[in-house]
Amino acid sequence: MYPRIRDLREDKDLNQTQVAKMLGMSQTGYSKYETGENDIPTAVLIKLADFYDTSIDYLLGQTNCRKRYKDVNKR
Repeated sequence: MYPRIRDLREDKDLNQTQVAKMLGMSQTGYSKYETGENDIPTAVLIKLADFYDTSIDYLLGQTNCRKRYKDVNKR
């Protein structure tokens, strides 16, 4: 269900344990996100998007654009 988080992880040559540690969770819990067994909580989606510098829409498969929208009005 969430193949993009697996693909992004593999692109960075990381294993599930490394990403799980960054998220503060177990490897088993993280694995369930990659397989779609568990839905990814919003807070985890935000952390993953920040970590991979991509949009949540990309992680969820709603867009094929990896780039993150940067608000030009932010100071």
